[in-house]
Amino acid sequence: MKQFIVVGLGRFGSSVAKTLADNGHDVLTIDENHQKIQDISNYVTHAVEADATDEEALKTLGVRNFDVAIVSIGDNLHANILCTLILKELGVPYVIVKAQDNLHGKVLTKVGADRVVYPERDMGERIAHNLISSNVLDYLEFAPDYSVVEILASSKMVGKSLARLEFRSKYDVNVMAIKRGKHLNMSPGANDKILENDTLLVMGKNENLDKIRNFE
Repeated sequence: MKQFIVVGLGRFGSSVAKTLADNGHDVLTIDENHQKIQDISNYVTHAVEADATDEEALKTLGVRNFDVAIVSIGDNLHANILCTLILKELGVPYVIVKAQDNLHGKVLTKVGADRVVYPERDMGERIAHNLISSNVLDYLEFAPDYSVVEILASSKMVGKSLARLEFRSKYDVNVMAIKRGKHLNMSPGANDKILENDTLLVMGKNENLDKIRNFE
């Protein structure tokens, strides 16, 4: 079980903190807003009202003992950057930071952020992908050139095995799972056939995924 710090309890930070806590992880939340701390205190392990740019306060909270920190200070870029720098200097192994734009993201990377996320931009991309490709149910970018897409089986996939569809050899993508109703096949083999209404979880380079998004 990992231990997480979530700094900044806006919509994004609160959602991350509650989801991590719901999945059984220890979560420490930090925010200067008293009401936000009160609102989340029943959901997470610890909720502390503090200034996340105060190095001594963060030391006192023992942040170096946590595995991951998520910095989601959205309305104060200076505080966002300074908090990231302090967390890294205090020894937090992995710091994920919410950025407003590419320039902000570059600065965060320079001061030590291990990963920069753009929630608004990424959500826009997911919606756009869903609108463009009628058979794409969901889309998640997990590296600059790689993504995972959730695809509803098209009529030309139904009745055929994964080997016959040649996803790996022809498109260089991997089918990670097949969902059929409530059943999830997490390790589908080459001989597994696709049935009507199946959902496929496919991983690969974006350029290769583009080729199968409109597989007909």
